[in-house]
Amino acid sequence: MSFFQSAERPYIIAGPCSAETREQVLETAAALKGRVHLFRAGIWKPRTKPGSFEGVGIEALQWLQEAKQVYELPVAVEVAEPAHIEAALQYGMDVLWIGARTTVNPFQVQRLADALKGVQVPVMVKNPVNPDIDLWQGAIERFETVGIKNTAAIHRGFSTYNASSPYRNQPNWPIPIELKRRRPELPIICDPSHITGNRNMVAEIAQKAMDMGFEGLMIETHPDPDAAWSDAAQQITPGALLDLLDRLVVRKQHCSDGDKSVDLEYLRQLMDSLDAEIIDLIARRMELSARMGGVKKDSNMTAYQPDRWREIVETRGSHAEKHHLSREFIISLYEKIHDESIRKQLEILQALQKQVKS
Repeated sequence: MSFFQSAERPYIIAGPCSAETREQVLETAAALKGRVHLFRAGIWKPRTKPGSFEGVGIEALQWLQEAKQVYELPVAVEVAEPAHIEAALQYGMDVLWIGARTTVNPFQVQRLADALKGVQVPVMVKNPVNPDIDLWQGAIERFETVGIKNTAAIHRGFSTYNASSPYRNQPNWPIPIELKRRRPELPIICDPSHITGNRNMVAEIAQKAMDMGFEGLMIETHPDPDAAWSDAAQQITPGALLDLLDRLVVRKQHCSDGDKSVDLEYLRQLMDSLDAEIIDLIARRMELSARMGGVKKDSNMTAYQPDRWREIVETRGSHAEKHHLSREFIISLYEKIHDESIRKQLEILQALQKQVKS
């Protein structure tokens, strides 16, 4: 079993965004003892603007070391430089994590991985701020390549310029789902605090992560969130965390009821048949697109017809709503189909042009 997997899901990581004072660290650790698997706190904080609170630094490692000894809690810190790693290991930190702003830089990630060569310490890697699954997976693999045997991915959402979004960082759920498909053995831990940026939404995202089968949660917890020195809006009190955990519904990965398993398998077979039909229909649609490409060439028309695309968006969107489907979902699906249709038509036009030239 991975370091980050508990016999009873989920694996819980909690603690303040930043270690501010010895008293704050010990008070939080005391409240969480026996209810969380790993205690977290930021020591070095990469902030957007100079002059912001950037963490207490090495002094705070002593507080975490004390919390570990007094309350028998494994402890984790974020590291962004090889010097951070050296100090964290010197003070007995049990787990290291790589922040989202570090994950975006393969050169820096490699420097950190090289600093851990020959050391066995669990490493968690947050997704990069931009939605790039290969960059995320690559960062994890850099640590595995130097011999780290216990790794985990932390899903903390992705930066967005959408001012109307309810989230601080877009969840973009298909990305961690795809990472799980590629690496089914890799534990994925959801960070609802950074996704939401709003303590009132943390429980909702935590439950959704459990519904999707994530192995764990990382939740920022502070005795007095409104007075926190960093990310005050997204932190919850230890009491609120314990209440969240008590209310959390943890879904099973597999069905233990024989009758329900039979029902599930039957429905999966129906779905497999429908998926095959959908693929067949898309293939037929692409054949029509290819034929249309020939007609457009003969008529000296462009492959892309804006009026036609607007018609598709309107008619397919309206048809979706009649079937109680999301208009946005169907339009996004048709954008991909339309892009592939245009690509095929361009191939036809280019092939015919080559024939003419030859």
